[in-house]
Amino acid sequence: MIATANRLASVQEYYFSRKLREVAQMVQEGHPVINLGIGSPDLPPHPEVVKALSDAMVHPRANMYQSYQGLPELRSAITDFYQNQYQVALDPNTEVLPLMGSKEGIMHISMAFLNKGDQVLFPNPGYPTYASVTKLVEAEPILYNLTAASHWQPDFEALEALDTSRVKIMWINYPHMPTGAEAQLETFDRLITWAKARKILLVNDNPYSFVLTQKPQSILSRPGAMEVAIELNSLSKSFNMAGWRVGMLSGKAALIQAVLKVKSNMDSGMFFGIQQGAIAALKADASWFESLNTIYRKRRKLVEKLATKLGAEFDSESVGLFVWAKLPKGSVDAETFIDNILHKQHIFITPGTIFGSQGDGYIRFSLCVPETTIEEAINRIES
Repeated sequence: MIATANRLASVQEYYFSRKLREVAQMVQEGHPVINLGIGSPDLPPHPEVVKALSDAMVHPRANMYQSYQGLPELRSAITDFYQNQYQVALDPNTEVLPLMGSKEGIMHISMAFLNKGDQVLFPNPGYPTYASVTKLVEAEPILYNLTAASHWQPDFEALEALDTSRVKIMWINYPHMPTGAEAQLETFDRLITWAKARKILLVNDNPYSFVLTQKPQSILSRPGAMEVAIELNSLSKSFNMAGWRVGMLSGKAALIQAVLKVKSNMDSGMFFGIQQGAIAALKADASWFESLNTIYRKRRKLVEKLATKLGAEFDSESVGLFVWAKLPKGSVDAETFIDNILHKQHIFITPGTIFGSQGDGYIRFSLCVPETTIEEAINRIES
């Protein structure tokens, strides 16, 4: 047996990678599992997006290597999108970088700015990849807790008291996953001031800003943000293009250039056709987002009914692609709770504990399933 790198001892296989094998095995054995755990949009992209991809397949450049920085037309589409949707002005030549999904951006950013022994702040609860990538580059993850009592916003008293002498990056994620907490401009402003005083890079991960929100927000729209913050965004959730793997990074030119140094050594450019589809997607008007949200509102009402049947409580004002719900007091732990439902009613729900200790006692439902499927889940719980 050839020994693996020491860094692999610091991480485990991603929860969904493991759990979905179990779910697939159950389906193979004939159990009709309803998957309410994964945020993988089931709705199609806009027809113009599919047409742009199809037309691009016969373009003479389609089979060639592409620029590490993406097509100029794609970068311009990204900057137009940021101007129109967030009122953020960006230079398409230096301040945006297309990515093969924002998840790769988490790795590229970490490799660009972190040295062994540096510390990284990440939210608890929060996206597990922030911590695992931090460990893979041999930096040290430091939790900052979010609570329902503070509407899942950072505790600034705790941040002020923190020794940040070794902290290099702080990950934030608003609208927040898994809780669905909205972006608050006051939070952005306080974080910018706090991070600037400590020379900490703020990274806002922003893939949910169009899902059930009243107004999309970007941290880059706030005064002083470009000096200390960069933002990841994605076409996965808002444009139903999760499998296409299209994301973007925006921010100050020098910071983007640092990430490009890593990225240009990791891939050979994004497929031409996918870039053309992304350009078409980014030109969508407000009616596109409203059509999606009309569907998600109906689904959310049904998921809230399901959560209520399970005795769980939730914030009906939260946003995003999930419903975050607190289990009744005295319930078994979240992982045992969801396993019982998985094996008895054949419904898969995500336990909150995979997002950190602050997720203890919570479960998360996805809205990426048809209304009829959610109704079937409700029937199974009632029977």
